[in-house]
Amino acid sequence: MNSESPQDGSHSLSTGDDASDSPCIGVCTTLYDEICQGCGRTLSEVSNWVFFSEEEKAAVWKRIRADGTAMRFQRQVKENKPS
Repeated sequence: MNSESPQDGSHSLSTGDDASDSPCIGVCTTLYDEICQGCGRTLSEVSNWVFFSEEEKAAVWKRIRADGTAMRFQRQVKENKPS
């Protein structure tokens, strides 16, 4: 096993990168609506993610990337920002 790249998915959760199939970053919270502030998906999308086709998942990824307000994307901006 390559020690530089974890195979258990933990890297995706800790950094919010795109290596994971799911947009989840392990920060599941909503305020006043049904949108997870961690990943930007609706509660229905989170619940049914494992049943979605690749096309359905791609549509959700496209929408949440375009919106860009979820913590997932804020983390990426901070991590990719030059010091």
